[in-house]
Amino acid sequence: MDRLSTRFAHCSAEGRAALVTFVTAGDPDLAISAQILAALPPAGADVIEIGMPFTDPMADGPAIQRGNLRSLGSGTTLRNLIALVRDFRTADDATPVVLMGYFNPILSFGPERFAAEAKAAGIDGCIVVDLPPEEAGELAPALQAHGLHLVRLATPTTDAARLPAVLEGASGFLYYVSVAGVTGAGSAQAGDVAAAVARLKAATSLPIAVGFGVRTPEQAAAVARCADAVVVGSAIVDAIGDAAAERANDIPARVAIQVTALAHAVRTARHAQSAEEMA
Repeated sequence: MDRLSTRFAHCSAEGRAALVTFVTAGDPDLAISAQILAALPPAGADVIEIGMPFTDPMADGPAIQRGNLRSLGSGTTLRNLIALVRDFRTADDATPVVLMGYFNPILSFGPERFAAEAKAAGIDGCIVVDLPPEEAGELAPALQAHGLHLVRLATPTTDAARLPAVLEGASGFLYYVSVAGVTGAGSAQAGDVAAAVARLKAATSLPIAVGFGVRTPEQAAAVARCADAVVVGSAIVDAIGDAAAERANDIPARVAIQVTALAHAVRTARHAQSAEEMA
């Protein structure tokens, strides 16, 4: 099995959800970004999402917008990002890495070249926020040819008529956007998320990851009780930004502390729920 399938199978065997952590490549600069990536798996990240910095991140709220600006200000390019993952793979060949971002940088790079270089660097898949299924003809075949997953997004407004198109050609996992809006804009009610996850699970065998509204360990635990994975992004990027503004020299360590707390909440959520139900 590939890295993503292996990791989700491992988490399922342990009776828990996976923790997916998002950081923007090159935030606040490439050197510190490399240290942050290396710190994530030991802190408990099961899957790493890496943001492709872009000037117009339409689905992202202020936290990730600022992360994009810090990254671009430090000179990060898509080529730098691919090299960042290649370096990460010299020490970690097990943790799945998925890129998340927008199609413009990929189109400029060249979809076929991008897919080939991403695969060679050890990248496992992509989430391209502004590329609906109908517009994926330039990228999807290239990703598939090189064995890369194309992770699709479902939202609260994805109805039964639209869902089959979203799932067609999707692989790796299905990313459920739990709130209607941009990243970090709010949080969904646990009951709403559980109902949405149940609806999606009835339509696909792909693991369901939930994000866009999860910031705290408590919120992560609530999602982890029903979903296959919990995605935390804005809260981590905010912490990086705050530390960078302080000119702190311990940014990777701060991120590791934050991720450790999130991982503990995710890994113990179902056990705690069972204990509560039995009490």
